[in-house]
Amino acid sequence: MLTDSTIVRARSALFDVYGGHLRERGGAATIAALVRLLEPLDFAAPAVRTAVSRTVRQGWLQPVRLSDGPGYALTPRAERRLDEAAARIYRTRPSTWDGRWHVVVLEEVPARDAREHLSSSLQLLGYGALGPVTWVAPRPSRELTDVLATANVVARTFHGTHEGDDADLAARAWDLAALGRDYAQFTAEHEAAVSAVDGSSPPEAFAASQRLLHEWRKFLFRDPGLPRELLPPDWPGLAAAEFFDRHTARLAPAVDKFVDDCLDKHVRGESTG
Repeated sequence: MLTDSTIVRARSALFDVYGGHLRERGGAATIAALVRLLEPLDFAAPAVRTAVSRTVRQGWLQPVRLSDGPGYALTPRAERRLDEAAARIYRTRPSTWDGRWHVVVLEEVPARDAREHLSSSLQLLGYGALGPVTWVAPRPSRELTDVLATANVVARTFHGTHEGDDADLAARAWDLAALGRDYAQFTAEHEAAVSAVDGSSPPEAFAASQRLLHEWRKFLFRDPGLPRELLPPDWPGLAAAEFFDRHTARLAPAVDKFVDDCLDKHVRGESTG
């Protein structure tokens, strides 16, 4: 029997696979290919199918006709979300900062349930709260308009400089001390497991890489990607990022082989599920 927890985890794995691998391969795949891709992560075909259906209902995937049969592609909304996430996961966005904050001021405080959902969405986009209606980020997010519209919230947005210590402002908007401790713990917890995978087995390499990505992606909800001048000295996030990059690059050839093989096998008619 499928549990909601299993479906939620499968849905999260789908996002990782689309964002980390399928986005650069056209952003679409058949259900059989998706089943093959998620098999090393211990998701059975029913869980994958249910997660895909739920993701379609939520507006992140859309049915498409591919050359090898029916499939699912990213919606424009999902592409924006995944591109935004990828820029922060792999730090491809320019790190320069012009000294101005992007400020969002809500015209009113939403109801409790809506407020919690909006807070989670704004944090994912890199905004930190200064109060019930005021949020700041070191740079604007392209997704902000969509998030506010989805939440049916009206807000004023503008760029502004802080008449005070910017590092103090950052420490107020984000719990950098706790974040730093968790970065250090991330490296310590995953060092042995990921180092033990040598890449000789593509499915094993894929599973290890995806699990590492899944844990790393959690920091998107908490780390806005502050410029170095606003971070505490000896910031553990830098060592954690180097650890993530090093092992992701080391396993990449085996991971790419596994992904391409899953897609190619379905093209040859060796479907799964």
